[in-house]
Parts: sequence; C-alpha cells; structure tokens
Amino acid sequence: MTKKTFTPIPPMAELPPAEKIDVQEILEKYLQGEIDLICVLGPTASGKTRYAVQLARQINELLAKVSGDETGAEIISADSRQVYRGMDIGTGKDLSEYEEIPYHLMDIVDAGEKYNIFEYQRDFEKAYRDIREKGGIPILCGGSGLYIEAATCGYSLPEVPADPELRAELEKESDEELIKRLAALKPLHNTTDYDTRKRLIRALEIAIYESEHPVERTAYLPKKTYYIGTLVSRDERNAKIDRRLDARLEEGMVEEIRGLIDGTHPALAPEHNPIPAEDLIYYGLEYKFVTQHIIGELTFEQMRTQLATAIHQFAKRQMTWFRGMERKGIRIHWTKP
Repeated sequence: MTKKTFTPIPPMAELPPAEKIDVQEILEKYLQGEIDLICVLGPTASGKTRYAVQLARQINELLAKVSGDETGAEIISADSRQVYRGMDIGTGKDLSEYEEIPYHLMDIVDAGEKYNIFEYQRDFEKAYRDIREKGGIPILCGGSGLYIEAATCGYSLPEVPADPELRAELEKESDEELIKRLAALKPLHNTTDYDTRKRLIRALEIAIYESEHPVERTAYLPKKTYYIGTLVSRDERNAKIDRRLDARLEEGMVEEIRGLIDGTHPALAPEHNPIPAEDLIYYGLEYKFVTQHIIGELTFEQMRTQLATAIHQFAKRQMTWFRGMERKGIRIHWTKP
C-alpha cells in the first residue's frame, strides 16, 4: 500500500521588523532633493491615515522652526473608492481626522461612475505638481497597491475607453477562455491581470483595443519616494477590522448605501440618481455585501459575517502586494503606528 504524504501548511509569513521613523531625517532628505514624495502605505485598519496626518503635523512643526513658512505637508489619497462622493462610511474616509491638513483626490467623482487607474494617475500627477509648485510637501497615503505603484513608479498606462458592448460579450465567456484570449494578445507577466473577473475583462478590453488602435500612453516620471508602512499583526488587524465594521454599521453604513440605491442620498448627481444595485456591487466589499442585504439576498447576520471575512482576506492581499513591492526592490520602512 502506498503511504500517503501530506504537504505541511506553511507558517504565517513573519512580519517585517519595525523601525523608528526619524521625521527630521525625512524632512532633510526632502529639502535636499534626495526624495520628492513621502508615501504612507499599509493594509486596511492598520492606522495609516492617522499616522499620515500625525506625520504631516510633525513635518509642519519642524518646517515652522526652520523657516516659519506656512506652506507645509498635504496628503494625497491612494484609495480606489474614496474618490467617490457620497460613499463615505463604507470607504472609511474619516475626514474629521485631517482637520487642518489639506487632502486631495477624495470626493472628486460622482458615485455611480467608473473611475479607472489611468484617471487616477493623471489626477495624482496634477495634485502632486500643484503641491510641489507652491512649496508644499506631498504625502501619498493609502492601501491600494496598484494606485500607489501607478503614482510612484511612473507606469506607462494606456488611455482606453470603456466598451460596454465588448464587456457584455466577454461576460459570456469562462475565465479560462478569457485568459487564453488575453495570452494570445500580450505576455502574461503576472496574475494581477486576471486575479478577479472584473480585472480580467478590463485587461482583455485594453489588449483588444491596443491591437486595433494607436494608443496614447502616460509618460509620468517615477518619484524618489520614501515609503513608510504601518505595521500590525494579523490578529490585531482582524480584530480592528471587526471593531471598525461594527462601528460603521452603527454609524449608518446600511442607511448610507440604501440612500444611494433609492436615490435619496444628498450627494447623488442627477445622472446617477438612483444607483442600480448591480452598479454598487461593482465597487466590492461593503458596497457588495450591504447591497445584497438591502435587496434581500443576505440577512443582516450573513452580511456582517461574510463582509468581515472578505475584508480580512482583502487586508491579507494588500499586505501580499506590499511585500511584492519589496521583492521588486522597493524599500519600505515599516513602523508600528
């Protein structure tokens, strides 16, 4: 009889070592031109927004001592959903945390629209240049690894319009068929092109368009970025996610999303009033599961349980992305906020 062998479950990846961040040193590097952007990144519920605001205040205090200049640090969001107006509780904007610190790239698009990475790269570049030209110090803050890399690494992204007819056609095909079609049009360097069906269809939409049209590409330069990562253990992070989810449900997240669906939310633009349930589900996480609860597909308890699990998994994917950035040679200074 053949003896069965079992593959051992790999241990949880160790956290990177925590560093003490020297704000004076970072400011000196910026003023001397060694860096031209500070980036605070981390998975959801790791305290990155609060840390970025505290960092901005510390920089401003140091600047005031050196020059007395009132121009200081400003924060640029790197969150793929906080761009939308009216999607506040569900995206965790926490705007009250910023107080006197200026912030950018939040509430710039109507809920119901489809904002893309090309538009973000363009809007980031404008905000970045505006801050620099008036003598400020830009701090990029967020958890969307794709947006962070698009902003800091100078990716050349094609401007490809959405094609609803093509998307409807592609939706009829299986993931395997779509991946084969994509592989026939371009080399598949990594799985981020097709780790979700939505991304897979968009990647194929871009590849098909590029095969038929000359495409204008962005040409933004990479930034000399000082990356700071907010570090929490998996157990602590998951506990914070659960507490924060319950707080947001108490705060009125279901009511906020119901207002988007029935058209009563005051932030809705006339052309997106109301927002169809399937359009909100497109935004994922809170908007997917709460919408499914509102339209009767999930009970409240099912929604809460499934949403908490999905956010845990999302935070893990974020951390995996950031560790992948390190494997590509990006130095992240991890610290406990």
